[in-house]
Amino acid sequence: QVQLVESGGGLVQAGGSLRLSCAASGRTFSIYTMGWFRQAPGKEREFVARMNWSGGITFYADSVKGRFTISRYNANTAYLQMNRLKPEDTAVYYCAVGEVAGNRPNDFGSWGRGTQVTVSS
Repeated sequence: QVQLVESGGGLVQAGGSLRLSCAASGRTFSIYTMGWFRQAPGKEREFVARMNWSGGITFYADSVKGRFTISRYNANTAYLQMNRLKPEDTAVYYCAVGEVAGNRPNDFGSWGRGTQVTVSS
């Protein structure tokens, strides 16, 4: 099992930036994919971005492409850099890891508790 802790959320004005961090511990050697998802009130959890943990290949949702960047800092830490934020980016953001490639929540076996991002207009 992998334990994940997100940090870096907060309140920001539209057009601003935030960087989310995800710290992993436990069986990190089993990680194949690390991803970020978000869930707004009353909506389903949606894919934001993911990366292959070893090779750095990245994938993004169309809604964030060109504004968000997923990256790996070291063996246990990943980032989600969010620029040019919009009010519709407001959500709880979750990091997740999985042993297979995919963009669906079911492709990820371990989840953090989430961090709130609020973008004011």
